[in-house]
Amino acid sequence: MKENKRDDRVKMLQEFFGSSEYKPMRFRDIVAILQVPKGSKHELKEILDSLVNKGMIILDDKGRYRTPGDNIKTGIFSATQKGFGFVIIEGESEDIFIPENATKGAMHGDKVAIMINKERTGKRQEGMVLRILDRGMKEIVGTFQKSKNYGFVIPDNQKFSHDIFVPKEHTKGAVTGHKVLVTVTNYGDEDHNPEGRVVEIIGHSNDPGVDIMSVVKAYDLPVEFPKDVFRVLDFIPDEIDQNEIINRMDIREMQTITIDGEDAKDLDDAVSLTKEGDIYHLGVHIADVTHYVKEGAALDKEAFRRGTSVYLVDRVIPMLPHKLSNGICSLNPGVDRLALSCFIDIDSKGNVIGHRIAETVIRSDSRMTYSDVSKIIEDKDEELIKKYEDLVPMLMLMLELSEVLKSRRHRRGAINFDFPESKIIVDYNGKPIEIREYERNKATKIIEEFMLIANETVAEDYFWQEIPFLYRTHDNPDEEKIKALAIFINNFGYSIRIGNEDIHPKELQKLLNRIEDTPEEALISRLTLRSMKQAKYTVANTGHFGLSAKYYTHFTSPIRRYPDLQIHRIIKENINGRLDEERRSHYEKILYEVANHSSRTERRADEAEREVEKMKKVEYMMEHIGEVFDGVISGITNWGIYVELPNTIEGMVRVSEMEDDYYLYDEERYQMVGEHTKKIYKLGQKVKVEVVNADKLLRTIDFAFVEVEE
Repeated sequence: MKENKRDDRVKMLQEFFGSSEYKPMRFRDIVAILQVPKGSKHELKEILDSLVNKGMIILDDKGRYRTPGDNIKTGIFSATQKGFGFVIIEGESEDIFIPENATKGAMHGDKVAIMINKERTGKRQEGMVLRILDRGMKEIVGTFQKSKNYGFVIPDNQKFSHDIFVPKEHTKGAVTGHKVLVTVTNYGDEDHNPEGRVVEIIGHSNDPGVDIMSVVKAYDLPVEFPKDVFRVLDFIPDEIDQNEIINRMDIREMQTITIDGEDAKDLDDAVSLTKEGDIYHLGVHIADVTHYVKEGAALDKEAFRRGTSVYLVDRVIPMLPHKLSNGICSLNPGVDRLALSCFIDIDSKGNVIGHRIAETVIRSDSRMTYSDVSKIIEDKDEELIKKYEDLVPMLMLMLELSEVLKSRRHRRGAINFDFPESKIIVDYNGKPIEIREYERNKATKIIEEFMLIANETVAEDYFWQEIPFLYRTHDNPDEEKIKALAIFINNFGYSIRIGNEDIHPKELQKLLNRIEDTPEEALISRLTLRSMKQAKYTVANTGHFGLSAKYYTHFTSPIRRYPDLQIHRIIKENINGRLDEERRSHYEKILYEVANHSSRTERRADEAEREVEKMKKVEYMMEHIGEVFDGVISGITNWGIYVELPNTIEGMVRVSEMEDDYYLYDEERYQMVGEHTKKIYKLGQKVKVEVVNADKLLRTIDFAFVEVEE
């Protein structure tokens, strides 16, 4: 009965805030207007506060309740080290600038209600924080500093700009230099620092592996599997049940291989290929993980919680335990494995003319590596050709088909961002000993093309069957960001055509082709990428802008991505005739949360991976202070000139440290000009730099110019 009364009051309040007589008002005025009995005031206050916390209404700085309007929004506060910040509002393209004097104590990651200024004072919209709805960072990783009667923690995250005071009784015995995890108990104010208590000592900052473990803790990445998962592992077999073969398509005699990196252990995709006349018969065989990871079981719940495997230079935090990912689910050569196979028929122009998805049992013929395949198909390595003579004809056919598929994608306008990726080699203590550009060759392109066509084929099939499904989507860029990009590239003599409709990916593809091998290539490529939205998982198929694909999903990596595992379940139920109305209804209920959660865990993994990579690059350069390197100017700002080295490491020459002249930033031409000498530094220019400093805590590398090649 009480619940019904509460529901009625919530409904009454919502109607009130939506009515014409409503205007911003204090609590006592709402009580008077709604004629709330004295004994129900406390409950009314609770309901109002819950509506505020959900962002449905706002409590402004004058203590008035008001509805979010055009100029009142809720979003996530993103802080900067300089005190000001930005609020990211879901579904809106433009972040709102919040000046330092208008943050109202908001910290990085907080959910806030803001009022947006109606009049623009600059290039972007400004606003002020009205109220902090929810704190984003409740636990902080940092370095402990001990004092006689207390301690304090210096956060690793530079966006959390305050040291955290820790009373002596809550230090947990930490000493100066310890990396700790601290729970914030009080967020402080203008006159007082936040307070907290140490909940875990990660280790001393100088101990091997503590730096990466600090990132793991900071991003709340789950490391250890819970006990109920380990109990299940005892029942996972080392070999497949031979009775399973009866119910599956047996393709063990089909010539099938895996192609992966040298150090890969979870081989979740295998490929096969034949050709009859002008028709290619491609097989993409994916580990049948769902056979062992049942819906709702402990393994499934933990895989969902993790969302994805995370790759952190010297370790992998897997989505599934190694007994599965490196064992029964890994398509190792010479052993029987269960798979979900997509057989695709492709014509000479790269068009899919037929396909079939089936549960299969396979036996991979060989575990090939990218480097060996590249040596065979590109370098014609005689020794390897002899070693793999039975596989060479299929490998050459794979190269042929991958070129056909690549040409088809290029014709429709798919965008290829070929940024150099880093390969960081560390010793047994986790210390970086070599950093080089990750080599991408024709072997990696073969697998990329085959996985892309399999993902597209599966997505299109299930879209037209109108079955509840998960898609990998990439929305069209925002018009404002594309216009800004068009203005920027115009300074370099380039243009893109923007019609009345959204821009077509082909326009950006043509731009990237035109800037190839030019000095400004790196900068314009990065800015083009930043002008685009983030890809995500959705239940609605809205297409993939970057791939210029109408249908796209993630089908090919169920060992390391939960969405792939989820759609395998749907596919298997469908092809076995078990996807009745009840099961369709079930998937319609759960898929929205699966999509959102998977997108969130993917972003978390990406950020943690970037953080570790940045940290290891700084640590590497700490051993090279005073050394001189060749580099290329990759960016110019008011405060400094960014220089990228051939091994992908980027550092900055601070303008304030350039003592040979007083330099001014020419914003129109994107160059730095000496006031007296007229010396010019411009994008793409080759330079020599000396490493003058590297700060692992701040993640910064400082260079100084030695000489410039004219």
